[in-house]
Order: sequence, then C-alpha cells, then structure tokens
Amino acid sequence: MPKIPFNQPSAVGAELANITDALARGHLSGDGYYTKRCHQWLEQRLACKRALLTHSCTGALDMAAILCDLVPGDEVIMPSYTFVSTANAFAMRGAVPVFVDVRADTINIDERLIEAAITPRTRAIAVVHYAGLACEMDAIMDIAERHKLLVIEDAAQALLSTYKGRHLGTIGHFGCFSFHETKNLLSGEGGALLINDERFVERAEIVREKGTNRSRFLRGEIDKYTWVDLGSSYLPSELIAAFLEAQLAHADQVIARRRAVCARYRAGLAELAASVAIDIPPEEPADRMANGHIFYVLADSLATRMDLATHLKGHNVHAVSHYVPLHSSPGGRKFARASGSFQVTDDISDRLLRLPLYFGITDAQVDAVIDAVREFYSQRVAAR
Repeated sequence: MPKIPFNQPSAVGAELANITDALARGHLSGDGYYTKRCHQWLEQRLACKRALLTHSCTGALDMAAILCDLVPGDEVIMPSYTFVSTANAFAMRGAVPVFVDVRADTINIDERLIEAAITPRTRAIAVVHYAGLACEMDAIMDIAERHKLLVIEDAAQALLSTYKGRHLGTIGHFGCFSFHETKNLLSGEGGALLINDERFVERAEIVREKGTNRSRFLRGEIDKYTWVDLGSSYLPSELIAAFLEAQLAHADQVIARRRAVCARYRAGLAELAASVAIDIPPEEPADRMANGHIFYVLADSLATRMDLATHLKGHNVHAVSHYVPLHSSPGGRKFARASGSFQVTDDISDRLLRLPLYFGITDAQVDAVIDAVREFYSQRVAAR
C-alpha cells in the first residue's frame, strides 16, 4: 500500500498565480494587495471588528498578551492540554499561566473548573477550541464578565467552526488563528489576530507595526510616524498572504471535504466504538459546528495506543499522538502553576491518536486507514 501521510499540504486554487502576481505588483513586504484582501475576507466572513494577518498564530497570541496589558505576576487561566504557544505568549509578559483540566467529552477547557482557579491576580482566560469544536463559550463569557476578565480564543484549529451561529474567534475579546501547513486553510506559516472589542483596534495596529503608528501614517491621518508603544514585527510577507488568499477563496470546499472525511471515519469506526474497544470524537451538539480539523481515536491505554500506531505504520499509515500536557512539562513547572487535578488531561494525552486527515486524502485512503484500525483490534481479539 502506498504511504498515507498524516498531513499533506496542497494548493486548491490560484496560489501560484497569486504569488506571481504579487511579485509583478512590486510589493513583497507586508500589508500589500493580498494582505488587504485577506483582512477583508476575514472581517466580512467572520464579522469581527478588525482582522490582522500575522506571521503565525504564536505571533497573534503574543499580540493578544501585549494588548491585555499584563504585568509580572498576573495570571491567565488556560487548559494544560494545548500547544506551548498558548502559555508562552503570556509567560513572555511575566504572567503566570494557570492550568486547569479539560472535559472528557470535548477535550476543551472544563468551564466548571475555571472559577476555582481565579485569584485576585487573574486577568484573563485563554480557551482552546480543540479539533475545531467550540468550548462552552456562554458559560466562559459569563464567568469573564462577572470577574472582569478578558477572553482570548486560541482558535488555531477552528477557522469557520461555529458556536450558536457565531464563528469561533469572534466571541472573546481576541481570536487567534493559524495558517500553518497542518491547518485546514494554510499558507505554510502564518496566522491572524481578530480584535472583537473596539477599544483594542488602534493599539493592535500599533503593536503589529513594531510599536509605531505607521498604519495611521499610511492612511494619511498623520504626516509622519514614530515609536509610540510596545510592539514587534508581526506582519507576514505578501507572498504568504497571496498564497492564503487563494486558500480562503476555496474555504467552503476545503471545510466540506474535511467534514466528509471525519464523517467517513466515524461511520467506519462506529462498530468498534460501540464495542468499547475505542472512543471516537462525540457527535457535534446541535448548537455548534466543527470544521473537520482532527479525527482521533482513544485507545484503552498508552501501551495500546503505541501498539496501534506501530501497527498502522506497518500498513504505511502515519498516525500521531498529540500534546504532552503542559502542567507536567519542565517549562510548565518553571513558569506556570496548576489548579486542581489533571486526571482527564493525563488520560487523554496517553490514549489519543490522530488519524490522517487532509484535503487531498481520498475515500479509498480513508477506508484503508479504517481497515487497518479494524484489523489491529481483530488481531487483539483473536490473540485472547
């Protein structure tokens, strides 16, 4: 069987033509024609106050941390089961990430544990929409409002996912997206910051432009620009924006295909899940839609997960685990603190295995992965 990779980035439209056109336009640094088109698409499609492309989702999170005006000793509550960038952005400002456990059903932050983690130093809550499925945003926003906290949505995996009709990334004060090659819509590297509160729009432009008011200068609002605030160079090149603009133009097609792949995995593995041999992602609640970013299985133990991954590798299927919980990492112990126990996080981390999922995967390849998973469990039953 030919190898089935975990991920395979692909062009879906006019990516290469856009890059050629960007070169012909004579502007390859940030905020050119294609960057503006991407901003326009994000603002109109998602209905946010302002969208700003960044060089990565890490950059978007860094900007959000600056905009939160954190000082050393401030605290930001977040899940432990996430990528390091979620925590690093706030630790870099001297703030303390405060980890809480996730829900067993969605692998998202357990909103029922947030209030117990709040102290007089708490300034924000950073939520992560795992696999593109929404956190319980109503409850989280209610907690934030009552305690006067800011909310940052790490929506790296969640572009075009929705919660009660609203796009993820537009519900909190800030939304952060990734266009890394492993994401649904990609530009190799790249990200975006959504600003959903008018109070932060002007400062976000300044932070993104190295702490200068250059954006106002380019709009003709001032006759020269200068250093006015903290910031750094968060702009992506016009080549990245040109590639991304072509991807955004086919967003619905890409999301529909990925959702169809997830549905095929779900149907093909339903019998195994019913027999309790594995767990698979829950059906979407009626009030939210996920974007088909990840399809995973949960084995019954770490040992079984590793054996399953080895079996799949023997069938030329590349399946991978996910995060090492941040609360147990050296950096987490040094720069953060834990609130409560992490029974679910530790259990999920041991048992979770992500199956191949990308726009170009064929139905035959998906079926081959399903067959390989079934064969693994059939062999285990036969060996008993």
